[in-house]
Amino acid sequence: MIVAYIDGGARGNPGPAGYGVRIEDERGTLIEELSKPIGIATNNVAEYNGLLAALRYAVDRGEKSLIIRSDSELLVKQMRGEYRVKNAGLQPLHQEARRLMGQLDRVTFEHVRRALNAEADRLANLAMDESAGP
Repeated sequence: MIVAYIDGGARGNPGPAGYGVRIEDERGTLIEELSKPIGIATNNVAEYNGLLAALRYAVDRGEKSLIIRSDSELLVKQMRGEYRVKNAGLQPLHQEARRLMGQLDRVTFEHVRRALNAEADRLANLAMDESAGP
């Protein structure tokens, strides 16, 4: 089992966007950090891109169980099925996340306070800096 702290953001919303993902083992030991600029996008699109990166990481490495921790209440509740995905721009990202989840035995979503997601936030900010350019 691995734990992925995910975050995404956009400066301007929409604006220069990126995501950050911190992958840990069940004891909290760092395994990997992922960070990527995604160009001009919204905060929610960036959050979903972070989720997709975490899911792909787990699938590509043959993990069976994944805990996703995010400070995005919207993403967590949409992935739990508590909220509908009404935004047309998020629907294909949500569908891809569901497809990837189907390749894992268990995916759990936990909403965490922003303070507990500081490392993923740091990585997302690095990606947003890259996306904004010089």
